[in-house]
Amino acid sequence: MTVKPELNKIIRLGTRGSPLALVQAHMVRDNILRVKPDIEVEIIKITTSGDWKPEHGETRLREEDGGKGQFAKEIEQALLEGVIDIAVHSMKDMETQQPEGLIIPFMLPREDVRDAFLAEKASNIAELPENAVIGTSSVRRAAFLKNMRPDLEIVPFRGNVQTRIDKMKSGQVDATFLACAGLNRLGLADQITSIVPEDEFLPAVGQGAVGIEIRREDMDKLSYFSQYSCAETYFNVECERAVLRELDGSCHTPIGVYAIKEGEELYLRVYVASEDGKFILKEELRSSYGDLEDMKSLGKAVAKQIKPQLPDGIL
Repeated sequence: MTVKPELNKIIRLGTRGSPLALVQAHMVRDNILRVKPDIEVEIIKITTSGDWKPEHGETRLREEDGGKGQFAKEIEQALLEGVIDIAVHSMKDMETQQPEGLIIPFMLPREDVRDAFLAEKASNIAELPENAVIGTSSVRRAAFLKNMRPDLEIVPFRGNVQTRIDKMKSGQVDATFLACAGLNRLGLADQITSIVPEDEFLPAVGQGAVGIEIRREDMDKLSYFSQYSCAETYFNVECERAVLRELDGSCHTPIGVYAIKEGEELYLRVYVASEDGKFILKEELRSSYGDLEDMKSLGKAVAKQIKPQLPDGIL
């Protein structure tokens, strides 16, 4: 029988094995050691169903196989089984509901939420030649792009950050998009050709945020995590997730949601598009900034306003 290590002596941190995931895991580890230098932190790499393998080609993650939730499924199972004590996730990859017994109560300060445009022969989307080939497996980016430039050909494009950069530079596609946050964290910001304005590509829910998932029963033992958790990031991302939850959107629904605190106000924007980009609804709200439940309620309320305006079948 395996004896579970005491959380006040060792923490086993579960993560995907991609370079970006490991950078984020080390960010969490460094913060733990800063507030609890006497604890040992072991990083455990877990292969997930969503991890790209060359032999699988460029097939997009399928909704029926779990969609983006594939990036977290095995990690969450390891957490439930006690193989790891905490899980580190990119919040944009997370479902809006956690498995019974798991919670995400902490998030690191958010990075740049915007999307980066990468190309060799164009400085921005407008400069792309007619019928240029764009590589992306994000239905959000694809739909927003089709809305702006219906002439462009969009092809599935997977792999870790460096793999996609290399594919683009080798001429497999004319351009691609990556999250600025990931490029910044990997020290690859110099690869960005230009940054896409938020009003063109509204970010994915949780983009740029790193979440820490734990077992609900361990909340008291890990409460010191709050010393480096960013409350503003947490409130804003939970507001965004409330929108997505109420809309019942999936990874195959082109939805952008971005909540930000401006002074004492919440500024919330939501874009919902059809996959072909021919329809796009844009909604925004400004309200007094409140507590966590206020943020969730505002997100839910905006989603309720949007739903009746959407064409049948878009969600």
